[in-house]
Amino acid sequence: MNSESVLFEFRGPWGVPIQIGSSAPMLALLIVMLNASNGGVTDGLIFVAILFGSTLLHELGHAWGCHVQGVPVRRVMIYGGGGFCEHARTTTRREDELITAMGPIVNLVLWAAASLAFMNLYLSLPLSVLVLLSQIAWLNLFLAIFNLLPVQPLDGGRLLQLTLMRFMEPRSATKLAGGIGVVLCVLWLPILFFSFTMLGFVLFFFPSFRLHLQMTRQ
Repeated sequence: MNSESVLFEFRGPWGVPIQIGSSAPMLALLIVMLNASNGGVTDGLIFVAILFGSTLLHELGHAWGCHVQGVPVRRVMIYGGGGFCEHARTTTRREDELITAMGPIVNLVLWAAASLAFMNLYLSLPLSVLVLLSQIAWLNLFLAIFNLLPVQPLDGGRLLQLTLMRFMEPRSATKLAGGIGVVLCVLWLPILFFSFTMLGFVLFFFPSFRLHLQMTRQ
């Protein structure tokens, strides 16, 4: 888990401690500065609010998956590289399936809700609100798809391993998931380039090549 210093902490739903890491404002400042160069400081601030709000709800989705299964949550951390939900005991594979899946599910629900509101209220809402709904929709769709990429530590990498374990012996499933992760790690630079040139996203994330290599050797 990320071990960076905590700027501040507050209590969230179910009494879960929510921590904001020191790198979070650095990323926020970078986004605002990039938008400021195009004359859009306000747009940058709105994007930061949507990004961190969606990330927090994503991690609270994981926390809810823990809560309903009686798994205690030690903390939720939001930092410049994303976020994580740290539980206080080892989980079973069945528990882990729901916990892991709930993050992307929350983003998909936010995408669907914002999209439906945009389409159904298109004629009755101000343009500024429609733009906000559009941003919430596409950003959460991106976060859901991105988090479902089958590399660890993203949710998709863990879900791939858990799904394979339903049909294969755990050791073989881990090796196969690790092999898929190694391939995607090699392809990650082209993915970063595509994300920046086609979608305008700079991804501050690199999958763990070492972890996937270790998985293939188990």
